[in-house]
Amino acid sequence: MRMKKTVSIVGAGNVGEHVASLLLLRNIANVKMFDIPRKTEEKVFEPVKGKALDMKQMLSAMDIDARVEGYTVTPEGEGYEPLEGSDIVVITAGFPRRPGMSREDLLEANIRIISTIADRIKKFAPDAIVIVVTNPVDVMTYVAYKLLGFPKNRVVGMAGVLDSARFKTFISEELMVSPKDIHAYVIGGHGDEMVPLISISNVGGIPLKDLLPKEKLEKIIERTRFGGGEIVNLMGTSAYYAPAAAIVDMVEAFVQNSKRILPCSVYLDGEAGEYYGVQGFCVGVPVKLGSNGVEEVIKVPMIEEEREMWRRSVESVKKTVEVAEAILSEGSARK
Repeated sequence: MRMKKTVSIVGAGNVGEHVASLLLLRNIANVKMFDIPRKTEEKVFEPVKGKALDMKQMLSAMDIDARVEGYTVTPEGEGYEPLEGSDIVVITAGFPRRPGMSREDLLEANIRIISTIADRIKKFAPDAIVIVVTNPVDVMTYVAYKLLGFPKNRVVGMAGVLDSARFKTFISEELMVSPKDIHAYVIGGHGDEMVPLISISNVGGIPLKDLLPKEKLEKIIERTRFGGGEIVNLMGTSAYYAPAAAIVDMVEAFVQNSKRILPCSVYLDGEAGEYYGVQGFCVGVPVKLGSNGVEEVIKVPMIEEEREMWRRSVESVKKTVEVAEAILSEGSARK
């Protein structure tokens, strides 16, 4: 009988808990969740333990044999020992951008969080594949890669799977066809400069550009780029159902060694980096995912218009990486 893999999720907020729930309901892996306590004047709550207990009872109700545990940790990094034995670690922990907070403030706060978590992963789960979800995801994936010191095939950011799902959703609604028959990639940085690849997108083999007029496509692209913001405006908080499903797609590819080709944020250098014009940082491209992590970077063709959008997206990510590098250097100097 094949031993079930263990997925540890650091950060059991909306995204993290939905990742856990989907993994368990689909019986993909056993799950460990880690999060900090919630304190009030009257009491210290441990929601991660409560969520794990609730999920255990859900599994019993549905006759699913899987294991889930919740562990309370401290912001300083205490309590991470149960990471030991993890095959995959998903990092969703981090601050959202708050009113009055600059992009640099957000970067600095989330780099501190990633730094603590990376240190504990190195200590307790040195052989794990790490999926980074914390925003800004391309930069945080780069930070995690640098701090972990793991091979580049074992550190990957979730972005393009979510962006592509949004793109497919809007195409599906416009054409009134199943998203199963839509093949479309969104690559580049996870932000306003993301790059939907219209030239190779198709519906049932028919080129997308032959099915929709240019003005319709432009509206769909615009909605895709600001898909996260649309949800924030409606709910008052960030999306979590679709991000969780995107993460589970990646986890399943690793666990089942399925060789899925999915757009993910990865560290580019060498020949693949030369093809994409990126050397030494992380950005979203199609990759083959299997039991060894990122097994191949796929060199997707782009027309000149897409190449120009790609260059702008890469430049935007690079500028933020440079800010992150300065923060990392300052942190090293303080040590």
